[in-house]
Amino acid sequence: MTIDPLTPLSVAATAAEAYRRRIADAETTPVDDYAACLARFAEPLPERGGEGEAIIRELVAKAEGGIRAMTAPRFFGWVIGSSHPTGVAADWLTSAWGQNCANMKAAPAASAVEAVVAEWILELLGLPCESSVGIVSGATVANTVCLASARGEVLRRAGWDVEADGLFGAPEITVMIGADAHATVFSGLRYLGLGAKRVVTIATDDLGRMLPNALEAALGKAHGPTIVIAQAGQINTGVSDPFDAIAPLCRAAGAWLHVDGAFGLWAAASPKLKHLVAGIEQADSWGTDGHKWLQTPYDGSFAIVRDEAAHRRAMEITASYLPSVGGGERDPSAYVMELSRRARGFAMWAMIKQLGREGVAGMVEADVEVAREMAAEIAAIDGATLVCPAEINQFMVRFGDSDALTLATIEQVQRDAIAFVGPSEWRGQWVMRVSVCSIATTPEDGRITVDAVRAAWEKVRARG
Repeated sequence: MTIDPLTPLSVAATAAEAYRRRIADAETTPVDDYAACLARFAEPLPERGGEGEAIIRELVAKAEGGIRAMTAPRFFGWVIGSSHPTGVAADWLTSAWGQNCANMKAAPAASAVEAVVAEWILELLGLPCESSVGIVSGATVANTVCLASARGEVLRRAGWDVEADGLFGAPEITVMIGADAHATVFSGLRYLGLGAKRVVTIATDDLGRMLPNALEAALGKAHGPTIVIAQAGQINTGVSDPFDAIAPLCRAAGAWLHVDGAFGLWAAASPKLKHLVAGIEQADSWGTDGHKWLQTPYDGSFAIVRDEAAHRRAMEITASYLPSVGGGERDPSAYVMELSRRARGFAMWAMIKQLGREGVAGMVEADVEVAREMAAEIAAIDGATLVCPAEINQFMVRFGDSDALTLATIEQVQRDAIAFVGPSEWRGQWVMRVSVCSIATTPEDGRITVDAVRAAWEKVRARG
């Protein structure tokens, strides 16, 4: 009997559809832990190859017990989108087409769709139309690409070509960053040789916003090339830095202003919420995720740089075997760190077509409204304390004013498996952090989760 080599595709599609159809009713937790999953997968290296259909069926059987339901409507553990079915379908085609989006000659359709997505994302987020956009894997890489552009440009202004001559002997760069910046930004500084510990830390307010007077004082002491790193959407509180105040200070000092906007930048897509990031368009670069509030499947993010020449100098890859690009055409590899890479633009194009400008704004606004309602209702529970309000889609809660009781309540919520929330540390105390970032989440999901949290807290109190 002849075996159809394409049968594994049908098996995978059937399994994927079945999983997504039951996701709303699936237990969010518990899932099998790493040790249990490893025990199922561990086996000696196969000596001979197997048959595709059987392999895919085995993969489903062994993996699904350890698949956390991140696309479920009551998943609030981290800032993760729902991997919308339209984006997933486009991503399936991306895998089937097998395009290496390295250049226009190799992948004309993938390159063209990236160019369109780049224009759309700038318009959606209200960023300068002259900016260039690289489509990368995540905010860590997006920030790194932007900071590489910043490093090159501030040194170029000082008469140094870092792309050609490296950092040995280069003028020293001063990097300023808010006291409550996300950990991944420091990773980017390490990758670029700027150092995670050599930064000037700028004081922040009680919710993590950079204080303009503290930044102004630091800029007044700085000499030479300077990069300032701000953020839209603090990972615990959700607040954004006061860009209207700090952007003019950076401009006056000749400093490059970069914004880590992994999720908070999407507030700019909403007429009702864009005041929360007022002035963000005055920055020099921005990093943000598509797999958060654009609901694309993992992975896909945007590295956005106002100065296209600086962006290209930092990232452009040339070799004799690669086709040259002329006439002002946009070669996708000129804006990212990878040459060989996935054609992520197809899923992004599909999701922007699916939602449109109004749909993106409505989705962000709906999630924020759910977060605010949940925060208010949980704060009303006896013994619960709201640590910060839900300015956008994030809020934090403590129980019994105790780390132990708070962590026990989180563990109980996870054990009850009605919703998923997670812990975080803020200002030296453990909190329950709730992140609302899914198009699948409804107000009813919020109410169900509040009831689940209340029930979990009552169980913890009953245990003493």
